[in-house]
Amino acid sequence: QVQLIESGGGLVQAGGSLRLSCAASGRTFSRNTMGWFRLAPGKQREFVAAIDWSGSHTYYADSVNGRFTISRDNDKNTVFLQMNSLKPEDTAVYYCAADGTYYTGTYSNAYEYDYWGQGTQVTVSS
Repeated sequence: QVQLIESGGGLVQAGGSLRLSCAASGRTFSRNTMGWFRLAPGKQREFVAAIDWSGSHTYYADSVNGRFTISRDNDKNTVFLQMNSLKPEDTAVYYCAADGTYYTGTYSNAYEYDYWGQGTQVTVSS
């Protein structure tokens, strides 16, 4: 059974930092694009960042570009999201996602991803 388990969420003051982790089990994703999405109350799911299988190519939403960094450790089957300079509008449940197809690019469309985690809450206070 494939699982994506997010961790690292929590409560932080505006301007602070958090590092999210997404550990995959049940299969390896070392040849797959991974992404992060978020869902805030009353809003639609939003793309945050994506990274290709090699880690060489990344893609960010305009709202987080320059503040967030996505990375991966294929040996540990884990993807990370370093979030700096957090703002109250970053408050959301953050979801990790994986594309089931090998050697593809970076995508912002949620339908391109086949596997999803349960999410981790990030709350940024003002």
